[in-house]
Amino acid sequence: MAATILDGKAIAQRTREQLALRVADFRAQHGYAPGLVVILVGEDPASQVYVRNKHRACQEVGMRSIVETLAETTTQEALLAMVARYNADADIHGILVQMPLPRHIDEKAVINAISPQKDVDGFHPMSAGALMVGEQGFVPCTPRGVITLIEQAGVDIAGKHAVVVGRSNIVGKPVAMLLLQRHATVTICHSRTQDLGSITRQADILVAAVGRPQMIRGDMIKPGAVVIDVGINRVPGSKKLYGDVAFDEAVEVAGAITPVPGGVGPMTIAMLLHNTLDAALMAAQARK
Repeated sequence: MAATILDGKAIAQRTREQLALRVADFRAQHGYAPGLVVILVGEDPASQVYVRNKHRACQEVGMRSIVETLAETTTQEALLAMVARYNADADIHGILVQMPLPRHIDEKAVINAISPQKDVDGFHPMSAGALMVGEQGFVPCTPRGVITLIEQAGVDIAGKHAVVVGRSNIVGKPVAMLLLQRHATVTICHSRTQDLGSITRQADILVAAVGRPQMIRGDMIKPGAVVIDVGINRVPGSKKLYGDVAFDEAVEVAGAITPVPGGVGPMTIAMLLHNTLDAALMAAQARK
């Protein structure tokens, strides 16, 4: 029997509808809207699409959205100066610098420059540290979306064996921490894990976030497992997007699975809106 398809678009839409109500309440109570600035450096086509989608999503839920577009040749000093200006702007509650940045700019320096109180991407070391020790902080948007999808599938994470394939600071490690917080037994694998299939076949919950198209084949999945495919890969010569999971094989084995596109991607933007509203709420509380 084919797996249940976890429709990220539909879940994200419901999430945005709920957020729109909460944003309306916030505006009524405080007299202003939560504000997000997205800074785009250069003309990477994929980044331009992501930024447009984020801007549109903000507007749909009633948030204030600013997009700053800077030239590819923008210096690191100029970018850091813009970040500092928005750090000091009380009307802006979230700052997101779209990655990747041009090679002459140190991404780590830019991430570290964003105020932890406005780090709605959840990439700042203070955000990562808070996640590690279970304290309040911003959770990276994609991992937060992954957990939401799993929970929306009606899966009780507690006690399950979760395998995360990928160890990035942006997805793999944060997802593992979130699963641990929900009492899963977590194994982290990566591209150099030996006999990867012997481990993934043990997973009740399998999160693929390694960035290799169709690396996870159907025979690497435990029957009935929940499979979350974070990968978005382009293959030369094809216009089709591929996940890290061979979907046509996996859908015949898994109990539930996310498609690519239309799975994790829409949830990432929805969680960005969540984080921005959370930032505005914390800022409003701090003003009292």
